Amino acid sequence: MELRTLGRTDLEVSSVCLGTMTWGKQNTESEAHEQLDYALSRGINFIDTAEMYPVPGEAKTQGRTESYIGTWTAARKNRDKYVLATKVCGRSGMTWCRDGDVPMTRHTPWQIDEAVEKSLRRLQTDYIDLYQLHWPDRAMPAFGFDSYYDYDAEDIVPLEDILGALSRHVEKGNIRHVGVSNETAWGTMKFLDIAERSGLPRLVSNQCVYSLIARRFDYDRAEIAMREDVGLLAYSPLAMGMLTGKYDEGQSPKGSRGDLFPQFLEGYRTTQEAYLDCNETARKLGLTPTEFALKFVESREFVTSNIIGATTMGQLKENIDAQDIDWTDDMEKEARRLHKTYRCPASR
Repeated sequence: MELRTLGRTDLEVSSVCLGTMTWGKQNTESEAHEQLDYALSRGINFIDTAEMYPVPGEAKTQGRTESYIGTWTAARKNRDKYVLATKVCGRSGMTWCRDGDVPMTRHTPWQIDEAVEKSLRRLQTDYIDLYQLHWPDRAMPAFGFDSYYDYDAEDIVPLEDILGALSRHVEKGNIRHVGVSNETAWGTMKFLDIAERSGLPRLVSNQCVYSLIARRFDYDRAEIAMREDVGLLAYSPLAMGMLTGKYDEGQSPKGSRGDLFPQFLEGYRTTQEAYLDCNETARKLGLTPTEFALKFVESREFVTSNIIGATTMGQLKENIDAQDIDWTDDMEKEARRLHKTYRCPASR
């Protein structure tokens, strides 16, 4: 398993990261523990979660994913064997994530404080290696948008206050490094500028959607990743399963996310021609659609780690095996053709 440096830190993380958002809805606690054991045995040392998980978020399951990781860590006594990343909710209506009566979740200092402390308790650890802002505090579309519209610039928590709150937890030792998720080029550069001017923690990563059919990161943030060492932690590399081939016949297999939570596939179902071409191209190259899609993401030089997720051990094994493939010139040529033909069809 290849190790890559996380930002400008001394942390080395595996090029494949174990994602966890299904644990607590589609996966039981014992299944989560089995996945964790297997992933570490295969050389993965990077685990990503969030306070709102599992997805879709709701009050009765919120925090369950972190708790599963916590019970595993307590049982295995192996906290020094892996790098742990989690996230704090941005602006949202998931007010059940906070104690008391709040109108919405925000990145106010007190909400960050509460979120950090609650995550530490659920995870049964005294430090988080990478703490990420799950999406911006700004009133802007963080997911699935194709065009920009402006927001009230006065109605945001100042970025200085957000970074300052995170800095206090770094000083206390609660978190080691900070990152963002679903952040724009502007937001990333503003955080970097504030950190430079004020001596506050520097961003080490930006976790964003990225796949053969969702490549907006290439257009601006990839250059930031390369020049500023704010690497991409790529999520949904299989486009919610569309790039595995299991939806090629237009039906959702029983128990799949498309079957259980069809709303998550809405941004991909309009891209049928594109994902069918990706999957058929993989087969012509002698690969499974899953292998082609995952190795494409891992092969990008601005990617720090590729976040995989699975609901079965068979899926997990195939996902991890994909990193053993050698990325060839023919694969690159086909990936470029696909992008030139369809650009970025997924509205994710």
